[in-house]
Amino acid sequence: MADATPKADPPRGRFITFEGGEGSGKSTQIKILVERLQAAKLHAIVTREPGGSPGAEIIRHLVLSGVGKLLGADAETLLFAAARDDHVRTVIRPALEQGIWVLCDRFADSTRAYQGQLGNVLPGVLNAMERVTIGDLKPDLTVILDVPVEVGLQRAAARRGSGAPDRFEAEDLAFHRKLRDAYREIAASDPQRCVVIDADADVNTVAARVWTALRDRVLTADTA
Repeated sequence: MADATPKADPPRGRFITFEGGEGSGKSTQIKILVERLQAAKLHAIVTREPGGSPGAEIIRHLVLSGVGKLLGADAETLLFAAARDDHVRTVIRPALEQGIWVLCDRFADSTRAYQGQLGNVLPGVLNAMERVTIGDLKPDLTVILDVPVEVGLQRAAARRGSGAPDRFEAEDLAFHRKLRDAYREIAASDPQRCVVIDADADVNTVAARVWTALRDRVLTADTA
């Protein structure tokens, strides 16, 4: 006789987001972390914003080409919201429900920093967009990689080589300094979720700092 006992749902996966200014090393650190998680037999995937799903990747191209800036900060926020809605519905939530860890290169904090603090989009608009696009979804940990603006922009320039800077890389130093301050303010407003990591160091040192934060904030809690 077959066992009629219903199977328990898998434990929810963990949602880890990485934030920071241009050239802060998010992509590099996410790659290192996902490899370490997979070595520990944890199923983990990497995604990004804007983008991460077919519909959102189309919007990513529009945003980074500068179309959003031409339309204004409020319209740009709507583009990000549309991309995030598709991304959350088709990639992030399904993965978490299957017990998969999701590591995301940027999420809602980027919108609050770029369009909110720098674009002066009203908090009420941002709150409304978040209610529609992410609801009660909240990262288990947000890693904010912090580097001096000049260092980050030098890294970004080296990364793109002869290519043209994208819509955000092309902004002036004052913009990027305000962006760095905005991320620090976000971290200070939600210290339970956010950890600021000094990323002005070699890759392995920063990776060790990221792992320590994850271990202390997430892995330890899972085994408590």
